[in-house]
Amino acid sequence: MVLEKILPLVDVEHLDSRVLPRPVKGNKKSETTKTNTIIQNAGPSRWGSMEFKFYYLMFVIVVPNMIWAGYRTSSEHNINYYKYQDLLSSGWLFGRKVDNSDAQYRFFREHLIELAALLVLHTTIKRIVLALCPISKIRFDTIFGVLFLYGAYGVNSIRVLAHVYIMFSIAHIFKNSKRLAILFTWVYGIGSLFINDKYYAYAFSNFSPSLRFLDEHSKGLIPRWDVFYNFLLLRMISYNIDFLNRYNTTTSKSKEENIESKKENEMKEVLLYDDKARMNVILPVNDYNPLNHIAYITYAPLFIAGPIITYNDYIFQSRNKLPSLTKNFILWYAARFLCTLFLMELVLHFFYVVAISKRKAWEGDSPFEIAMIGLINLNIIWFKLAIPWRFFRLWGLLDGIDTPENMIRCVYNNYSALAFWRAWHRSYNKWVIRYIYIPLGGSKSRIVTSLAVFSFVAIWHDIELRLLLWGWIVVLFLLPEMFATQYFVQYSKKWWYRHICALGGALNIYLMMIANLFGFCLGSDGMKKLLADMFGTCNGLTFLLLSFGSLFIGVQLMFEIREEEKRKGIDLKC
Repeated sequence: MVLEKILPLVDVEHLDSRVLPRPVKGNKKSETTKTNTIIQNAGPSRWGSMEFKFYYLMFVIVVPNMIWAGYRTSSEHNINYYKYQDLLSSGWLFGRKVDNSDAQYRFFREHLIELAALLVLHTTIKRIVLALCPISKIRFDTIFGVLFLYGAYGVNSIRVLAHVYIMFSIAHIFKNSKRLAILFTWVYGIGSLFINDKYYAYAFSNFSPSLRFLDEHSKGLIPRWDVFYNFLLLRMISYNIDFLNRYNTTTSKSKEENIESKKENEMKEVLLYDDKARMNVILPVNDYNPLNHIAYITYAPLFIAGPIITYNDYIFQSRNKLPSLTKNFILWYAARFLCTLFLMELVLHFFYVVAISKRKAWEGDSPFEIAMIGLINLNIIWFKLAIPWRFFRLWGLLDGIDTPENMIRCVYNNYSALAFWRAWHRSYNKWVIRYIYIPLGGSKSRIVTSLAVFSFVAIWHDIELRLLLWGWIVVLFLLPEMFATQYFVQYSKKWWYRHICALGGALNIYLMMIANLFGFCLGSDGMKKLLADMFGTCNGLTFLLLSFGSLFIGVQLMFEIREEEKRKGIDLKC
């Protein structure tokens, strides 16, 4: 009974309403058929089987040991504690110190109160203004967005607006040559990342001595304006390509004007429930104008870090409230955000793995303990991304804009490299599929498109060779899964198919962990030590076998979670 009441805190349907099957007038029959097919293809429940009772027993034994191993590495009695203790700060839980050494999350953590106040201020002012003044939501977003941009970046807003103006001009100047405009959009867009990396603090006085006063002007609340520019770039590219697709689409006058027709009403209902349809919605050409563009680019709730929403979707939602925006859904989502925030605090107070990684303080630790340092680090990466994204998504929900949930799966609930990228930073994945993967050929040339996608992802994250190599390693790890999936699918009805998939899933997790630990946690030194200890010592080989068995059990549980979702008609494909 109690579990049923708290289920909305953990199930996917209360995290993002997009996952629910929702038949609408225009395609009710096809949606119902699709849902029934998903339910029929789901296997019988295994939660009460002897096999899973054994898994539960192993879970009770293994997980506490994992937690204890991670705690040991963070204990003040650990021989390496002195190496990183200066990175720890005073905490507020159980008299323990807190590992606040991650710069990205520290910025969010230390400004959470101000951000919460801004959320209340923005939503309150907007509702009052819209109630009292004859102004549209989009026009309010334009005005508030410009003020927000200046407050955040100060004089550096000029640098941001320079990029915005150039990108906007590219789309409209070359609109009659779609391919050329898209080429210039990508060339300048990627080029701007390199420009910012080298010249983000380039003095205005270098352009002209008369501009010296700008160098002394306020830099706003966020002096490093280039840090969050990457999200701005995604919105600029989205606007350009959505505009070019619309400008080069021939539509009849009646389709644009006959809004009250039955067909149009059915189409609108589809748009209310289907985010893919909203991405491709045919807006009037005059909706692609400078003021709407600024409103979208500087939309306050999503400005700093997303989640990402396409230009077409933003304009549609600004004029049409989605059925998903119910009071009950938003309250449960807010509760979920607060729970996630508290769990992160617990992790930072009991596991000092970020500080350990910074100081490479793992001398004398066993392969199991080093692996836990890396694994908990990955958990913290998930938290530090999920928490800001959920905060900003909550802000958007309160303002009437429903974006995709970025972290639809917990980091520990992934066994497929391909599915992992669908669930991790999900709105970015949708953006990449729409603007890179499909235009380059999609599954017809999967290896080439995957290389292009992960090369862009790496460069977009940071101009650093290590991350570019990380992107290529990920593609390399995708290949075995692609080939194995194509080969073994013919045996999907065999009793042993699930177990073979679980073995492959366990191997996948190892490969994904290696790629991400190398790219974001342990670096080359830490990975060399971990791999040397795992394959070069008896304790390491024992750990390797036992951990692989544990992962096998974990994957079986992941399979059953997805089967349970399918029994509800939900198929996330991740």
